[in-house]
Amino acid sequence: MKISYNWLRQYIDIDKSPEALSEILTDTGLEVEGLEKFETIKGGLEGLVIGKVLSCTKHPNADKLSATTVDIGKDEPSPIVCGAPNVAEGQTVIVATVGATLYPAEGDSFKIKKAKIRGEVSEGMICAEDEIGIGKDHDGIMVLDTDLKPGTPALTYFNVETDYVFEIGLTPNRSDAISHLGTARDVKAVTEKEINWPSVKTFGKDDNSLPIDVSVENTEACPRYSGVTLNNIKITESPDWLKNRLLTIGLSPINNVVDITNFVMHETGQPLHAFDYAKIKDQKVVVKTLAANTPFLTLDDKERKLKAEDLMICDSESPMCIGGVFGGVTSGVSDTTTSIFLESAYFDAASIRKSAMVHQLKTDASFRFERGTDPNGTVYALKRAALLLKELASASISSDIVDIYPNPIKPVEVAVSYRNINRLIGQEISKDKIHSILTLLDIELSNITDAGFTASIPTFRVDVTREADVIEEILRIYGFNNIKLPDSVGSSFLANSQRKDFDKIQQKVSSYLVDNGYFEMMTNSLTKPEYTNLTATVQADESVEILNKLSEDLGVMRQSLLFSGLEVLARNINYKQSNLKVFEFGKQYFKKEGEYKEEKRLALFITGLEKEKQWNSEKTPADFHQLKGIIEGVLGRMNLSSSNITKEVSDIFSFGLSYNLGQKISVEIGSLNGKILKSLGIKQEVIYASFDWDLLLRKTNDNIMVTQVSKYPEVRRDLSLVINKSISYQDILELTKKTERSLIKSVDVFDLYEGDRIEKSKKAYSLRFILQDDKKTLTDKVIDKTMKRLMATFEKELGAVIRQ
Repeated sequence: MKISYNWLRQYIDIDKSPEALSEILTDTGLEVEGLEKFETIKGGLEGLVIGKVLSCTKHPNADKLSATTVDIGKDEPSPIVCGAPNVAEGQTVIVATVGATLYPAEGDSFKIKKAKIRGEVSEGMICAEDEIGIGKDHDGIMVLDTDLKPGTPALTYFNVETDYVFEIGLTPNRSDAISHLGTARDVKAVTEKEINWPSVKTFGKDDNSLPIDVSVENTEACPRYSGVTLNNIKITESPDWLKNRLLTIGLSPINNVVDITNFVMHETGQPLHAFDYAKIKDQKVVVKTLAANTPFLTLDDKERKLKAEDLMICDSESPMCIGGVFGGVTSGVSDTTTSIFLESAYFDAASIRKSAMVHQLKTDASFRFERGTDPNGTVYALKRAALLLKELASASISSDIVDIYPNPIKPVEVAVSYRNINRLIGQEISKDKIHSILTLLDIELSNITDAGFTASIPTFRVDVTREADVIEEILRIYGFNNIKLPDSVGSSFLANSQRKDFDKIQQKVSSYLVDNGYFEMMTNSLTKPEYTNLTATVQADESVEILNKLSEDLGVMRQSLLFSGLEVLARNINYKQSNLKVFEFGKQYFKKEGEYKEEKRLALFITGLEKEKQWNSEKTPADFHQLKGIIEGVLGRMNLSSSNITKEVSDIFSFGLSYNLGQKISVEIGSLNGKILKSLGIKQEVIYASFDWDLLLRKTNDNIMVTQVSKYPEVRRDLSLVINKSISYQDILELTKKTERSLIKSVDVFDLYEGDRIEKSKKAYSLRFILQDDKKTLTDKVIDKTMKRLMATFEKELGAVIRQ
């Protein structure tokens, strides 16, 4: 949200600098994320002055240039070479002096330097309007009609306004502050200076020439609807002061009528909408919903199919506007408009939010309505805009105000105790100070006793509904920085053990994956319900359905990171990026036995080539073993075991492994099922791993055991086994550990053979065993005995044939 410093000062006396005011606003909860200087003419015309052309002769060395001397208020006239065809002696002009920076209407800025142009000295530049950014005309220099003396700063002639713009990171609950007057309320509460509210006392109808019939059929979605008609309007360009206000906050001026509605919205926080009165059929306005799929052409010339819940502003025949969201193409104000119906309404926030989301329309009006506007502020804003239209568009008010408000919304009454105030804030604040703060916030107090009081919350504070909310209001104005910390902290505030820093652990794992060539992705938590048909691991009856879904493709929350990740892979592969290594930390959601649950997971995907073909190496396809190595690296960095492995995996894999911690699966890895890949249009193998991140965080620890490096040498022995294909490396590893736990330090496969030299049902493993004794040097006798015991075990338990 953008707030103008000068605009804000119209309503409250501010004696603070913009920087100091930034700190005040931030302390009250309106966090200022940026402060920018704004000038109605970029650069503020710094270095530009009024000049008087004293002489003008043809340049001796160029036909299209003139050599002039110009009085710019210095002791001596300045020689300036000028290329404009209309330059002449006696003219009053704008001169950019040496050192000035110009910001042209188009192109980059540039600095004026002393130069020689075709042999003639030039100390400045006589400017055209496009060269200083105030217009687009470049037919010649600007010739001024003014009595200002040479040397007078140009900003004096052009009345350049300098302002400062606060970029406020507004939290969703502070809808009351989405305006300059709303922000002024917080400034008032801190500085205790009154707000100068624009007066609407002079409002009154001029005639009854434009009657209007208004009815509201859906009072739940539109609890209050106000409006008035205005006649004899002249559509013109807005005055400079109004255009500057809008430009300051990033809005483009359009015409006086539209600009006034935008101005009042940013002034008061109440959105307004102007309908061309002549285009309202039968002068009848109906607020209602229409049948689903009714076509409606919006201002952006797009035909939208309405939802049955969309609140529409209609005339007697057709819809004119999606209430609180976006206008229609046929009913808006145009250059030929002479009369309008001006709307100021209070719409239900949830209704507006749904329509804005469904139609993907984010407007200034919907931004305010969906957060909650003041139901009792519609008429004030209407009167304020009508009076401005009388002043700036020569309008006449041609009807009484229509105000349909069947069930007036009253202030919320909240009981507050002083005991709870001091308990939650952690410091005793005097009762007088509490009363003063709340009064400055326009919160009325009643039933005041020694124990507490009743706070009457104004309707513009839709977020203050509980005692804790009232206490928060007291605290933010009193100042968080004014709460004193105790000199010492009791042991009851300290944990008995150091808490795990989950974010730090995740960052460590992320860095490891990135260092190994993986890219992190973030995908949508909403997904297609149909994915439950592809695997038994996600069940349709466990899906968390979205009630106000944007589309059927985003109808449920994901039960797995798998499908959202595969969508990313499919999109990249379609764009010829087929070699991918990606990961995602994310949550998956489901419901069981009526309860909603969520789990955090880590998903890894690899597909395509691990390494492209190079001049000195062949291409290397990404495979199962590469991702398995990464998994063990992740587990190692979390100080977790990677030795308990089984072949049991879910049906999303065509083959794979599971890593277990205790009785629970911590990681699943495998090659994804071809049926799943085909359903997403992926024609290449994808290796996938899914980590139970919550489980890993519970099990991880920093209890790293350090042992001294053995001073005795390790011994390597190789062994080749011919075994059945059904026997896995894991089977061999577990049998080895069972047979000889103390001396065998590691077992690695360095070759695998399957071919015509052995039976089809067989495979040959070449294994490397590392043996070491931490207490003594191994002798050949001990080594041979150990290896013979291993071979005997392999022959007996695995039916292995030892190849000598």
